[in-house]
Amino acid sequence: MRPCFFCDTIKKTIMKIITQNIISLWISWYFFEMPQNILKAWKNFLLFNLNYFSVPLLLRTLFSHWKRYSWKRGRGFNIGEYFSVLFSNLMSRFMGAIVRSVLILIGLIFEAFIIFFGIVIFLGWFILPILLISGALIGFLLLI
Repeated sequence: MRPCFFCDTIKKTIMKIITQNIISLWISWYFFEMPQNILKAWKNFLLFNLNYFSVPLLLRTLFSHWKRYSWKRGRGFNIGEYFSVLFSNLMSRFMGAIVRSVLILIGLIFEAFIIFFGIVIFLGWFILPILLISGALIGFLLLI
């Protein structure tokens, strides 16, 4: 008869819990496992924001034409047409640079907010037990 894998896993888990103190398990979870998970989530938010606003792509194409609008001049040499095409292409690139710069700036502002709130949440995670204990002590003192 084959041994039950699920039963063996449950037995090992129960023995592990019995052999360890619940407080040491909580300390290990609270101060080692969860901060790693918070940092991973924070990193995912930062990467999502960069991809959402396409900041790397916008930086690579900063001086490209706006919506790929570009003008070409015909055959022959006409000074008026040459400067008209040159000015139009420069204006298209200038408009593209302005719009892309604004979007990059908005993306970086959101990135700064994510960094700030990530720091607040990460540090708040470590301050939370202190607030819980001090709140309980203040509550008991107010009852007296």
